[in-house]
Amino acid sequence: MPGDGIGNQVLPEAIRVLDAVGFDATYVHGDIGWEFWKSEGNALPDRTIALLEKHKLGLFGAITSKPKKEADTELAPSLKGKGYTYYSPIVTMRQRFNLDICVRPCVGFSGNPLNFIRKKVGGGFEEPQVNVVVFRQNTEGLYCGVEWTNPPAPVRQALESHPKFKPFKDTKGEDLAISVRIITRRGAEGICRAAFEHAKKYGYKNVTICEKPNVLRETSGMMEEVAKQVAKDYAGIPLWSTNIDAQTMWLTKNPEDYGVIVASNLFGDVISDAFAGLVGGLGFAASGNVGDEVAVFEPTHGSAPKYAELYPPIVNPIAMILSAAMMLDYVGEHDKAERVRGAIAAVVSEGRVRTYDMMRIPGGAKSIAQGAATTTQMADAILKKMESVKVGTAAD
Repeated sequence: MPGDGIGNQVLPEAIRVLDAVGFDATYVHGDIGWEFWKSEGNALPDRTIALLEKHKLGLFGAITSKPKKEADTELAPSLKGKGYTYYSPIVTMRQRFNLDICVRPCVGFSGNPLNFIRKKVGGGFEEPQVNVVVFRQNTEGLYCGVEWTNPPAPVRQALESHPKFKPFKDTKGEDLAISVRIITRRGAEGICRAAFEHAKKYGYKNVTICEKPNVLRETSGMMEEVAKQVAKDYAGIPLWSTNIDAQTMWLTKNPEDYGVIVASNLFGDVISDAFAGLVGGLGFAASGNVGDEVAVFEPTHGSAPKYAELYPPIVNPIAMILSAAMMLDYVGEHDKAERVRGAIAAVVSEGRVRTYDMMRIPGGAKSIAQGAATTTQMADAILKKMESVKVGTAAD
């Protein structure tokens, strides 16, 4: 499912890497993205849902999402006024297939010029090793989709029964937008247990529950309560608790102290992007959306339409390739996944091939003239390194 914009540039490179590492698979194309919203009123057509139901495994590139009014404007004239509503395809996939576990590794590769550094007390600089995995509850929280502008009368009446709604009681319906944050004990336990299992399997020294229970007493309160209960089953792995706002400060003070972080949907989205910024940005940010039967792997970057029309393409394909490596792990091809990550680590460490983001220069047609590698050149360098890399050489 390459999707929109640069998804059509990075996903083919990831498939080249999968082929080269010896992953024996048949690739079936799935229609998804903005063009299908405009022409069909559905960015995730039923035929693509049927493919996922059948094959259970997806590689996803990138998606374009726009606000409601803009989305309505771009809908085909023949479809306007017929009740079509735009929904994010990836959110729809997560909810349709209960892909409730989102895993986002944020691991620094040695030699990456984009890695986080800090001043040493006695002068000079140091580069802490960032090795964080964010476990984000994927189907609940503020992204569950239960929201209204001008809420219907029964909803309005229910809201007005709460004493804290009093300041909004006289607000006209058309001036009132409501989004509901829903946390269930089942969803909270599932994501917390997955986080602890990962920490146990890979030797992480701690798990941090990152919420806001001092203000969001019911929803974040339940997340923290459940995390403490689950932690009792994992002796030797301490549970830390941080507030989301404070965590965004501490991650730039002592990021090496953190291992596995678990959070609800929005907070997990925020903190995973924040940690990704310490290890190179979204060009290095991979993720997996995992359910009981279906799994979809994707980079966390967007469709970047301003770069999508450039030829040759210039965007960094590493996040997409790392997402493919996560897929290899998911299907039990661990040695192949390590070869891919080892090759990426070697290319980054060597520093001879760097995309524009790694060179800290503006993206655009001129970046190649300044020495930036194209998307294909970066993939070529990774493929070449895979010929000689040994399993176990990826960043720990």
